[in-house]
Amino acid sequence: MVRWLGILIGTLRCAVLTQRELALENLALRQQLAVWKVRQPRPRLTATDRIFWVVLSRFWKNWRSSLQVVRPETVVWWHREGFSRYWAWKSRRGSARDWAGAPRSDSADEPRQSSVGCAKNRRRAVEAGPDGLGGDGFEIHGPASAAAVTGVARVSTNHARDLIALDFFTVPTATFRVLFVFVVLSHGRRRLVHFNVTEHPTAEWTARQLIEVCALEEAPRYLIRDRDQVYGERFSRQAETLDIREAVIARHSPWQNAYAQRVIGSIRRECLDHVVVIGERHLRRILSTYVDYYNRTCTHLSLAKDAPEYREVQRPSHGRVVAVPRVGGLHHEYLRRAA
Repeated sequence: MVRWLGILIGTLRCAVLTQRELALENLALRQQLAVWKVRQPRPRLTATDRIFWVVLSRFWKNWRSSLQVVRPETVVWWHREGFSRYWAWKSRRGSARDWAGAPRSDSADEPRQSSVGCAKNRRRAVEAGPDGLGGDGFEIHGPASAAAVTGVARVSTNHARDLIALDFFTVPTATFRVLFVFVVLSHGRRRLVHFNVTEHPTAEWTARQLIEVCALEEAPRYLIRDRDQVYGERFSRQAETLDIREAVIARHSPWQNAYAQRVIGSIRRECLDHVVVIGERHLRRILSTYVDYYNRTCTHLSLAKDAPEYREVQRPSHGRVVAVPRVGGLHHEYLRRAA
């Protein structure tokens, strides 16, 4: 407590210092910090220290420039660990809702099938054979499951240009709330055509997203989705009204919606795993910058190393190569510009 009171007094004192005095004091403090780090390369930080850096990172965009004791990745890891422990504690208290914050399904025939709840299935899908069937961990039971597999595969292969894939994934916030992100991917050019964020997804909300997709894009003929209860009868009626046929994947088989699973993994690895989200508005802003980067800049082997949105070929005569930061500096785009 005494240490934090000293920090508060020091902060108030900085408010009345001149710019020159403040610069000299920062120089002296950095020199002392460098000496201290040599003597104690792995300092012991308290829980209060960790909370301080997590909170500060949300209100000061240049917080990384002042980190001398820990790395930015460590601050993000602290938040993830705190989120895990918080929900483990809530689970022990016998909460009536599942860890993702959504009501449990009452129907045994339509279990929840979200991208987060199927982590084990995704791992087992990687272990499957090259055709995705008959490998370790997968068996086809009965004609209904086999028909679902065959139907999804046929639609994905024959109608890629007229096909979209839908899925949800969850994102924890700095205050340990859980936000649901809905993404829509076009199979033809692997383009992210729509996303939205909500804390309480419903069948009505999800059906409205389908209307927004058709308002932005030429209405697709087919869509692939899982059996999550959040779609519901309202969503199916909306798809039928828009003359869109649904291809519903088999139970416990997220690999049948592989393109959507892949893009969700890319969003996590390339963006969300490196930030601490404050709330819905902050998450939308982050995802907007990433979606723009993904569609305009990110290359795909399946597109002959082109981006989902066609790019102009830049010749050496266009100028020298410059790096343009994207997604808040997490990635860069390399362009040719005249001097």
